[in-house]
Amino acid sequence: MYIPHKYKNGNLAEVKDFLTKNSFGILVNQVDGKPWATHIPMELETTDDGQDVLISHIAKANPQWKHFAENDSVLCIFNGPHSYISSSWYKEEEVPTWNYIAVHVYGKIKILTEEEVMASMHKLVDKYELNSKKPISLHNLSEKTLRQVKGVVGFQITIESIQAAYKLSQGREHDHERIIKELENTNNPNARDIANRMKE
Repeated sequence: MYIPHKYKNGNLAEVKDFLTKNSFGILVNQVDGKPWATHIPMELETTDDGQDVLISHIAKANPQWKHFAENDSVLCIFNGPHSYISSSWYKEEEVPTWNYIAVHVYGKIKILTEEEVMASMHKLVDKYELNSKKPISLHNLSEKTLRQVKGVVGFQITIESIQAAYKLSQGREHDHERIIKELENTNNPNARDIANRMKE
């Protein structure tokens, strides 16, 4: 992805934290010579040998997985908060713009065994049920319900590179106070999140 130098975030720890908290992304590969994308949660994990990977699964009915073997290079796109920035908030005349956070992850994909898929699903459900009023556990579901796992294909993406764009009005620090104030005065949670990011 094209990232002007001033918007590039090279703080890997911060970017990994972003991926952990914003795991719902887009998996992109080639299907019959055309781009194909699926919107899914992809969980960042570290293998026993210290390799960063993304773990997820898609429906067997989705033809995307049938092309993993012929071309195992994939792109995963993760979006964070974003907001329109009006140039009326600037001290000097300028065009409006958009602030945003986006991370692209490139890697090699391989299909998991059914046992590995089940293990990943336990982790996924446990993570997102943590704050539920009545959390469920896959341990308590019937065998009949759990047979649905046979309808998915699990995979692991070995991460080769990460590109992170944090466009937060860099270069306009003299306008930050006004931009932050205007963003905070909106009813848009994305805008308020961008304001908080600009304060960091």
